[in-house]
Amino acid sequence: MKKQFSIPNFKSQDEEREFWSKVDLADSFSAKDFERVSFPNLKPTTRPVSIRISVADLNRVKERANETNVPYQSLIKEYIHKGVGAAR
Repeated sequence: MKKQFSIPNFKSQDEEREFWSKVDLADSFSAKDFERVSFPNLKPTTRPVSIRISVADLNRVKERANETNVPYQSLIKEYIHKGVGAAR
């Protein structure tokens, strides 16, 4: 650690915003001060999308999902995830 860093008590959000806009944390910390952490239960952010696929393809996905007892939208997400991973 380079030098001691303390956070004051703020009277308002404006005061806190002003404080953080002027602080350079690089003056107080170096790369060796940090340690790698893992968040195993963190769910990735999702966003709804709309795609057009043929009725036949949708029916096949629904049939496959029914056979494996998986919601069909989850199965579609799994297919997309595998496809994106294979494209790397």
